[in-house]
Amino acid sequence: MDRVTALDPARRAGEASAAAAVAAGDHEEHGGDDPPPDLTAAAFFDCDNTMMVGASIFHFARGLAARKFFSAADMRGFAWQQLKFRVGGREDKGGIAGHRDMALSFVAGRPVEEVVAMGEEIYDELMADRIWAGTRALAQMHLDAGQRVWLVTATPVELALIIARRLGLTGALGTVSESVDGLYTGRLVGEILHGPAKAHAVRALAASEGLDLRRCAAYSDSVNDVPMLSAVGTAVAVNPDSELRDVAKARQWQVRDFRTGRKAARIGVPSVLGAGALAGAIAAGAAYRKR
Repeated sequence: MDRVTALDPARRAGEASAAAAVAAGDHEEHGGDDPPPDLTAAAFFDCDNTMMVGASIFHFARGLAARKFFSAADMRGFAWQQLKFRVGGREDKGGIAGHRDMALSFVAGRPVEEVVAMGEEIYDELMADRIWAGTRALAQMHLDAGQRVWLVTATPVELALIIARRLGLTGALGTVSESVDGLYTGRLVGEILHGPAKAHAVRALAASEGLDLRRCAAYSDSVNDVPMLSAVGTAVAVNPDSELRDVAKARQWQVRDFRTGRKAARIGVPSVLGAGALAGAIAAGAAYRKR
């Protein structure tokens, strides 16, 4: 790790997330029916309120509460944060820090395998039917063109990878919690993957995978993700909060809103994939418990 990265928690979080995404990548050979690969283009999707209705970590917390993993008081704290998120439409720094501290207090000492197993169950129970069909179709459009597609989210990387795999995506960039000998230590690698950390993660993954960010696209609902949206050639505001809608208008970014029956700016395959991506088709490519 270079000195700049070591002194910048957001950069460290981004690079750790990119490394985890590469390590968890699908290295299988692709069949003859797959679209031909274009290894320099990809798409990056935020998860909460972009790909999924509400916050994935809250749905996960509900599942853990049903399993008596923590107290009713803990669950009420999650519920309050989720209410602010749903009403306000975006995260605030205090809420993000609160989620982080609560998560770390619960996760310390727990086996990573246990968290992953519960995540699989909880996805089926509480998340599978909360995926925005419109956003899922946008992701599939990139996949059908051969592009790799990653989730980029503040949720723990283990949960993010489950969501990405269930949706048939390439992988996920998420918050990385430190683990030793298969047990969580209760510390993060860097910080939560939020705001600038997401942009660092996307850039680090692009460098590792040989992506041309000018040919890539990113999708998000939150003004907090402007750094990530600004890092790619095509930015799309999906179910945007009011501040992101203003930024999108000022920068002439595309807008898609699946929350109502109204039609936001219509975008076809050429617009979203970009002219460069059409030149060739594209490629392959935590848990909580009170101690």
